Amino acid sequence: MAFPVNRPRRLRKNENLRRLVREARLSVDDLVYPVFVTHGRGVARPVESMPGICNYSIDRLLEELEEVAALNIPAVLPFGVPEAKDELGSGAYAEDGIIQQAVRAIKEAYPGLLVITDICLCEYTSHGHCGVVENGQVLNDPTLDLLARTAVSHARAGADMVAPSDMMDGRVGAIRRALDENGFADVPIMAYSAKYASAFYGPFREAAGSAPQFGDRKAYQMDPANSDEALREVWLDIEEGADIVMVKPALAYMDVIRRVKDDYGYPVAAYNVSGEYSMVKAAAQRGWVDEQRIVMEILTGLKRAGADIIITYHAKDAARWLREGRQ
Repeated sequence: MAFPVNRPRRLRKNENLRRLVREARLSVDDLVYPVFVTHGRGVARPVESMPGICNYSIDRLLEELEEVAALNIPAVLPFGVPEAKDELGSGAYAEDGIIQQAVRAIKEAYPGLLVITDICLCEYTSHGHCGVVENGQVLNDPTLDLLARTAVSHARAGADMVAPSDMMDGRVGAIRRALDENGFADVPIMAYSAKYASAFYGPFREAAGSAPQFGDRKAYQMDPANSDEALREVWLDIEEGADIVMVKPALAYMDVIRRVKDDYGYPVAAYNVSGEYSMVKAAAQRGWVDEQRIVMEILTGLKRAGADIIITYHAKDAARWLREGRQ
């Protein structure tokens, strides 16, 4: 056997060499921190299935965001947990809704922090679905007006970006038109373009109280078996005016992230969702995994797959570890 001329290990023998040739680089600039906000004062109610995550009242959320701002995390993604729900999810687009109140408070306290708002009805509907329901069916077109109203109300409250997550056909175009017509042409849209009907959302549904009261969301969220369909969904959202496209969940869909990035070259967000977070936390609490190493490996893997933006409940920990130079 010929003596090897090519020895890849030459470039691995110490940390400085590894740094020089590192391909994917994770930065605090990549991170978005999702938070849950509810009514009341002095509320910091732990989410049992998401260790370290709470439902916050606005006053306590502002305290939580002090650390987020200090860590230089560029953006937050608040989800509302309303006091009351109805068939049409009116709390989503109410001018005094919980998200509208939270956005105003965040922008007043932390004007430099980007606030991205989720545009969906599921947290606000009594049936838990993402649109108008009639005779047990989620209706696409009647839902679009409500989503557009929600987006405009968020922009009016001061949201820097809106993120429709409902997976209704045509919602990006409807929201873009409504924003433009109401003087918010500069508000970008980050579309949940390839959002799968996933089992990884369970802890989020506990936190937001958004589980469907009948059936499931397979008739409008994507089949986990499909990736060609994801490219079609992304293309449609881009055609309708999306500025950023998203793949959700992240871990089981790295191939989709890569395909979207390669095919379109658009900014791509990956949502490292609640179930992915909770699995790591649970295993770490049992001493089965090294939490820091596995989190940083996952987030770096998402960057390697092509994600430009990573929405993750690990954002604060990751930002601290990056600041300390621990990767």
